[in-house]
Amino acid sequence: MRRYETIYILRPNLSENEISTIIDNTTAILTSNGGAIIQLDKWGMRKLAYEIKKETLGYYVYCDYATNPAEGAEMERKFRIDDAVLKYMTIKLNDDISSDEVTTAISDIETRKAARSAALSNDDDDTADNDGDDDTETDSDDE
Repeated sequence: MRRYETIYILRPNLSENEISTIIDNTTAILTSNGGAIIQLDKWGMRKLAYEIKKETLGYYVYCDYATNPAEGAEMERKFRIDDAVLKYMTIKLNDDISSDEVTTAISDIETRKAARSAALSNDDDDTADNDGDDDTETDSDDE
């Protein structure tokens, strides 16, 4: 198996069901024959840098996965056929990845997500504790 990452942009007028269907179909193609999804992020609606097929907005999806080259080619073939996909880009990250390395990569991603959410919750607690009053006392008269 090889490790890839793909970012694809979907039309902005798709419903949540249609977006989920495309993502599920893509995941099914990639996980067939022993492939694995390492990370799947829905980045959501964003403004495009330039018009693509007369669209100025697009729904971004990021997918990091390990699969055989045939499944990656099949996914890209489906993207070329499907009018809902505005654009996609696939990058090969690793020529050979074992199932142990896939498991390690997935656990690393989960660890980073947990650390990020813990840091965000700590930041929220810090801002809640800081009410804007400065509790330090200064005596400028005693100089």
